[in-house]
Amino acid sequence: MHHNYGRLSIWFFIGLLLTAYGVLITGAGIYGYYYPPRDSQVVLAELHMGIWWGALLFIIGMIYVVRFYPKKS
Repeated sequence: MHHNYGRLSIWFFIGLLLTAYGVLITGAGIYGYYYPPRDSQVVLAELHMGIWWGALLFIIGMIYVVRFYPKKS
């Protein structure tokens, strides 16, 4: 009889990593929204892509975490 106890999918850890990056990037984007650089020459800075990109990474990461969460058989 073969048991998969103690085995974790690499995709679960990738989901954790994407979620962590999403939180960090979103946090940095929110900080940049409230405290923008004074002499910014960034094209389309008003779109605040850090917030959107961080939120997207967070959502994708959570999908992976939920989908590949280790289950007891």
